[in-house]
Amino acid sequence: MQTSQGMVAAAPPAAVPVGGTIAALAALNFFLADARDGLGPFLDAYLATNGWSPFSLGMIATFGGVLGMIATPLFGALVDGTPYKRFLVIAPVLLVTALALWTLATPTVAVVIGGQTVTAIVGAVIGPAMMGLTLGLVGEAAFPGQVSRNEFWNHAGNVVSLVGVYVATALYGMNGIIALMIVTAIGAVVATLLIDPAKIDHKVARGLASDEGELGPSGYSVLLSKPGLLVLAVVMLVFHFGNAPVSRLVAQQFSVELGTPFRTTALITGVAQMTMIAAAVAAPWLIRRFGLASVFIVALCALPLRGAIAGTVSDFWMIYPVQILDGLGAGLIGIATPIAAERILSGSGRFNVGLAAVMTVQGIGASFSNIVAGWLVEIGGFALAYWVHGGVAVGALLLFLFWRRSVAPASD
Repeated sequence: MQTSQGMVAAAPPAAVPVGGTIAALAALNFFLADARDGLGPFLDAYLATNGWSPFSLGMIATFGGVLGMIATPLFGALVDGTPYKRFLVIAPVLLVTALALWTLATPTVAVVIGGQTVTAIVGAVIGPAMMGLTLGLVGEAAFPGQVSRNEFWNHAGNVVSLVGVYVATALYGMNGIIALMIVTAIGAVVATLLIDPAKIDHKVARGLASDEGELGPSGYSVLLSKPGLLVLAVVMLVFHFGNAPVSRLVAQQFSVELGTPFRTTALITGVAQMTMIAAAVAAPWLIRRFGLASVFIVALCALPLRGAIAGTVSDFWMIYPVQILDGLGAGLIGIATPIAAERILSGSGRFNVGLAAVMTVQGIGASFSNIVAGWLVEIGGFALAYWVHGGVAVGALLLFLFWRRSVAPASD
């Protein structure tokens, strides 16, 4: 849903020389901002204005999230073992786009549930595949900087996409949304094909320093053999339980109130995405200057404050501080988590499956938070849900502070 128009003024962090393949990786992250999730945040707002309740939407999100959670470690192991990492990006993009278009055309209960179920499963492969591609292309030393650049282009793509959605719906209605989705999918596929497969070191992509490296334990045993990784997973579980439903609830609340689901969600999501761009630019410097643990602490502090503001203020202007804090917290966490996992798993040969295991555990929190949030709205309104989920996040901060040296080790 994006074009390459110059809508983002910030510059990406510099470091890795920009060759054809690295430029293609940037373009892929730009287009994947939209292509990997189909309707993404717009689905809730669209269905809410068509009579779906917060509890029903929470049930659908939870069900899809659980299936994606189950699939993620399997796909992580697949990424570790396959040389066809580009295909693991292209296939999900095409399928997710087709399902999103079907949902727009026929938003029945069966189509929505079926589409979100398949989207959750196939979408679970894109995260591990992108991390494997990135590590295999740039290597361990350049990985933290490249993760930040990936996030920059991803959020830049989101901002351009949201502007495109806002304009397209105002001018062309649903036909504009359909056209933008098709353009985005094509852009993601072309960018993936432009990545030179010969430049992907598949040994490095799985966390091995050399061909002589010994493979570490597989699957969930990676979590058990690496205490820092296990705690990282639990911290992410608690964080995402608190954070995941808040933007969805804000979009539902004001989309119903204002009656403009796509434009309202574009504005709400756009505030967070602009902040995430700033977070992606600042993250490498923050990590170098203050350390990875400090970046985690800033990110984890943002969510309790976010919940308190959302729970206290009911006017529309509250979306600005609430979504700025979302961009700060989620933006920094999205960069810090794979960097921490790579440091913990360095030399094990199980980076992708280990990171996928962390993503699976955090997915437990994100998935079940949706049904809890929907239930809280039913019994006490949106304010109660914001307070509860913001309060839960304090637990993630306390857990991290106690285990921070194991979760966020210093680089060698």
